[in-house]
Amino acid sequence: MDTTTRGWLNGFIGVLIFAGSLPATRAAVADLDPTFLTAARASIAALLGLAMLLVLRQRRPSRADVAGLLVVALGVVVGFPLLTALALQHVSSAHSIVFLGLLPLSTALFGVLRGGERLRPAFWGFSLLGSASVVGYALLGAGQASLQGDLLMLAAVLVCGLGYAEGARLSRTLGGWQVISWALVLSLPLMLPLLWLRWPATLADVGNPAWLGLGYVSVFSMLVGFMFWYRGLAQGGIAAVGQLQLLQPFFGLGLAALLLHEQVSAMMLLVTLCAVTCVAGAKRFAR
Repeated sequence: MDTTTRGWLNGFIGVLIFAGSLPATRAAVADLDPTFLTAARASIAALLGLAMLLVLRQRRPSRADVAGLLVVALGVVVGFPLLTALALQHVSSAHSIVFLGLLPLSTALFGVLRGGERLRPAFWGFSLLGSASVVGYALLGAGQASLQGDLLMLAAVLVCGLGYAEGARLSRTLGGWQVISWALVLSLPLMLPLLWLRWPATLADVGNPAWLGLGYVSVFSMLVGFMFWYRGLAQGGIAAVGQLQLLQPFFGLGLAALLLHEQVSAMMLLVTLCAVTCVAGAKRFAR
């Protein structure tokens, strides 16, 4: 199996894992404060990542890499989890999942700016068309819409794209799981005090779905998924493999309907299908 094919395979596994993130977050914020959830998932994942770094005796990142790792931490450890947790207080997970259709475009943009990739004009045409269909859906207010929730999701997509591209760039030299582990460790001085400050007065009212949601986003969304995802982006190209994210809404919508019993409208499916079709065309012209 060549490097590019391995990149697509790793990326696909990462997308499968990430698809459960928003439904799990939705379940968690039903009983847990969004800020507490953000700090808890990052702290749990960081301690696991630190343990792996110590046991496997990984070298420390250079000073030049620290700035990039801080960008990764800002984008995917703090920014995306917090913004999506806040957004999910205003919109359903099924509605928010459709915004993930913007992630391939955001990732590709930062892949050019941070990763030095060059893409053909046709790629941008398909990506813009797919993104326009998603934004149009949000503006029409299909499903459980909220201006505040939609703006928070758009901000989450932007910072996540930056974190993805920066992490993929660093993975070329540091390795995929090492990048997310170091980014998590760097976030600990902020996350642990925040966790203590936002600790709930009582945990007695927190239901099992919220605990399961916290466990999933801490172990899988925050750590395991990134091990595959960053490696895939580094192997197959940030913009090209990044297009796999358009499969995420399909997986996520299915999980939202299956686990949370949320309604998935025909319009949601139509817009998701349109976005996937556009990104499939963009993939053809990624290189």
